[in-house]
Amino acid sequence: MTKYIKLKCSIIFTIILCLCSKGIKAQTITVLEEGTNQPVSGVSLYNLKKTKYEVTDFDGNANLNKFNDREVIYFKNLLYEPFQLRKLEISKNNYTVHLTPKVEGLKQIVISVSKFEQSKKDIPQSIVAVNAKEIVFANPQTSADLLDNTGNVFIQKSQMGGGSPMIRGFSTNRLLISVDGVRMNNAIFRGGNLQNVISIDPLSIQNTEVTLGAGSVVYGSDAIGGVMSFYTKKPQLSYKDESIISGNTMLRYASANNEKTTHLDFNLGYKKWAFLTNISYTDFDDLRMGSHGPDEYLRPQYVVRQNGEDVIVANSNSKVQRPTGYDQINLMQKVRYEPKDNLKLDLGLFFTTTSDYSRYDRLIRPRGEILRSAEWNYGPQQWFMGNFQVTKTSSSSNLYDKFQATLAYQNFKESREDRDFQSDIRAVREENVDAISFNIDFEKELSRKTSLFYGLEYLHNTVNSEGHDKNIITNENTATVTRYPDGATWQSMAAYTSLKYKPNSKFVFQTGLRYSQIIAKADFTENNVFLNFPFNKADINTGALTGTAGITWSPSKMIQWKLNASTAFRAPNIDDIGKVFDSEPGSVVVPNNNLKPEYAYGGELGLKLNFENKVVLDMATYYTFLDNALIRRDFDINGETEIVYDGELSSVQAIQNASKAWIYGFEIGAEVNFSKALQLRSQYNVIGGTEDDNGVEVPVRHVAPNFGRTHLIWKKGKLLFDAFMVYNSELSYNQLAPSEYSKDYLYATDADGKPYSPSWYTLNLRTQYQWKDKLTLTASLENITDQRYRPYSSGISAAGRNLILALQYAF
Repeated sequence: MTKYIKLKCSIIFTIILCLCSKGIKAQTITVLEEGTNQPVSGVSLYNLKKTKYEVTDFDGNANLNKFNDREVIYFKNLLYEPFQLRKLEISKNNYTVHLTPKVEGLKQIVISVSKFEQSKKDIPQSIVAVNAKEIVFANPQTSADLLDNTGNVFIQKSQMGGGSPMIRGFSTNRLLISVDGVRMNNAIFRGGNLQNVISIDPLSIQNTEVTLGAGSVVYGSDAIGGVMSFYTKKPQLSYKDESIISGNTMLRYASANNEKTTHLDFNLGYKKWAFLTNISYTDFDDLRMGSHGPDEYLRPQYVVRQNGEDVIVANSNSKVQRPTGYDQINLMQKVRYEPKDNLKLDLGLFFTTTSDYSRYDRLIRPRGEILRSAEWNYGPQQWFMGNFQVTKTSSSSNLYDKFQATLAYQNFKESREDRDFQSDIRAVREENVDAISFNIDFEKELSRKTSLFYGLEYLHNTVNSEGHDKNIITNENTATVTRYPDGATWQSMAAYTSLKYKPNSKFVFQTGLRYSQIIAKADFTENNVFLNFPFNKADINTGALTGTAGITWSPSKMIQWKLNASTAFRAPNIDDIGKVFDSEPGSVVVPNNNLKPEYAYGGELGLKLNFENKVVLDMATYYTFLDNALIRRDFDINGETEIVYDGELSSVQAIQNASKAWIYGFEIGAEVNFSKALQLRSQYNVIGGTEDDNGVEVPVRHVAPNFGRTHLIWKKGKLLFDAFMVYNSELSYNQLAPSEYSKDYLYATDADGKPYSPSWYTLNLRTQYQWKDKLTLTASLENITDQRYRPYSSGISAAGRNLILALQYAF
């Protein structure tokens, strides 16, 4: 009897234990991503008072035992939209919650237009957004390639370590680059092609926004043709007493330039503190071009140094562009502290440096029957930024609801070393720019229909420049002309305000004004030892007022109209005022102290048609008039139109307010959703423009040929395929800017023996597969037909057939 009672009690206890176990198990929640049903790790769960915390594991699971049935549970993760639900309601949903990806939402939420989040459909300008998932899938080697993948930005390259964006007929110092809200443009950003964007590590980026068109109201000088805003990844807190550790590692290889990339990022999160470390290293060999295309692009010979003498040798493989290889390291360290729910303090430290790398377009310049240069190298391109940001996301102040203050210091280092064929003298120019910036931005909701944005900005740049000629035989250095006046300064003080009025869901009006005061000072006394300028100093103190006004109107779910008018400006910087350099063989650019800002006046009309999300067409047409354009033109020094520079008699030129330009274009994007799995995306850009050249209208140099790309995307579960085509139209000899005629070595030759830029296309295939949400393999075969092509104005041919393999592991 006793045994029977014991056995019965044992069975009852076992049943109770099983039921309890089931109850406990039933209270384990699974957090999935909306649309993909993939588990989401690192999601913080907490109650209203934050006295109870849990974090989802790698499988998206977390235990809810500590929460009461009627308690509201809050879900928080940087990559997803905030979410909240009572525990009782969660149990009715079988303990499963779906979160909406915020990175996808970033395609509909933009920050760059006002420094605060706004709905993209409320903005009267065209904006292109790219998120971290798309970046990983596209596998760009540099941030210039990332921009190229948008389909709206044309990229020029003078060498492999390059990437100069062109947007709507503007480039270089008429476009603005910002990183985490900090202006990257400095006092020596030039009108020639720039490669500073490659200093930004694409593997550190959370999302990128490209504003097509003027952005001077918020960003000031330089934001004429567009603004490229890069937002890097942010540290993730645990919001509980225990810490969380997560991260990613990646290996990538590309066959066309034997690229070898390694990457590591890891996050350490605590209740109020978080730390994010990002490291990337890339090594490139010489780039191989394609097999089918113009023979003018081949590299049949190059210069080497043998037994103390320059020798031209035959290239064993004329499709290999020697020398073009280099390596680069990118470091980022971020710290976040959240003492309160509505207060965030962020510190970001960035350091990027390259090895020396050749300027390939200068190495292929001929002089008669031989090559002109024995060597032409950029020294390490180095960038450091320290960025401290305070953000308050809610306030009861009468002055603001949100504010963000940013203090940043940047240091830019670059150098140039070149030596003519069979010359013993190497010309060396070294530049160092210190840039300090302070921004404070506010948002205030005046009413349910009206929001006010306003802010202040201060910028200060100091330019240090050195120059010497080095005898490579004796190693003796001789002082010579510096590229810029050493110790020159450039500063800007500005205030802006913008207003958003949204009376209903169909209509939005936005307008804004900005006033900027620019002060630049340069002393040419040292350079006047070598060049007899008619002045020793340049002092520029000028102001600029810019504005914008636009509307968006959505009369129905199918139709949305956008109309925007704006002005923008670019103030003369130290590169305009005080540069001395050889712009092309036989020409030298000298300083000009009589400059004023150039202004752009533009308008844009956009139309979006959405046919029940099955077919979406997004179109825009625009027109820009550039007045008092700062452009290189013939000049004289004390009546002399030629001077000797670096041992060569050269024509004198200078930057001058000597031109006007008219630029116009049309863009169309299409998205066709055949099913949930199959989608077609396409983008095409038509651009035209002329400028005044001494009373004659000629093509604008930075107006790219018509270009576009088309993608056919298939997605099923964890497998993703993308078959796509990239294409450019031709620019004939008559469509080239006159400045390009003397650079015939960059171009193909037409039937009349004249330079032109041929049309081209590439066929490409990209695929991605995920294993257990931790391991991701991405493989691409680009330029499948091995086309030999050179994008317009580029000095280097693009990659031939290229196999790219990348393996990423999340932990």
